[in-house]
Amino acid sequence: MSKIRPFSAATLAEALPILMRGGVLIVPTDTVYGLVCHPDFPEALARIRQMKSRDQDKPFQLLAASTEQVRRMGALQSPLAERYAAFWPGALTLVLETAEGTTEGFRVPAEALLCDLLARCGGYLRATSVNVSGEPPATSLEEVPKHILEAVDLILDGGKLPMGSASSVIRVTPEGRATQLRAGAVPLLPED
Repeated sequence: MSKIRPFSAATLAEALPILMRGGVLIVPTDTVYGLVCHPDFPEALARIRQMKSRDQDKPFQLLAASTEQVRRMGALQSPLAERYAAFWPGALTLVLETAEGTTEGFRVPAEALLCDLLARCGGYLRATSVNVSGEPPATSLEEVPKHILEAVDLILDGGKLPMGSASSVIRVTPEGRATQLRAGAVPLLPED
């Protein structure tokens, strides 16, 4: 039986139990295809790291179902962070400190089905682009390396993605200082 399913409301019911037992999926986002797993399963993150040949010290972003999910973690701690959050949902990853003192790269995707899946999983999934580290991210399943296609538990096919570039990455400190870590559609804003 094929692991490839169309990305639709009907297939979310199939994807959810796979994620909730520590599986790894390929999903389309509003930017590029992503490898996702539930954050409660470090072994799933280890699988993704191996698939991508990714350095151990390089973090994964946290996709959130909504801006409110990010607020619940106490991460939007400055007026500047809130101003950046106005770009969500969309192609912006904000690197923020949470209320617990950890640093996370948050993104709220502008893909309604993906946000529905995120909400069903408790609001968050760990994510990274589908590619071998250092290579361009995949914008269609044809661009995904064969070993990654074979290693995941389910593939949700959203066709060729129109945006085709990864999100802007901007770090905002609780004090309201911003640093651009990766250029993209969202520019640096004036600081508080």
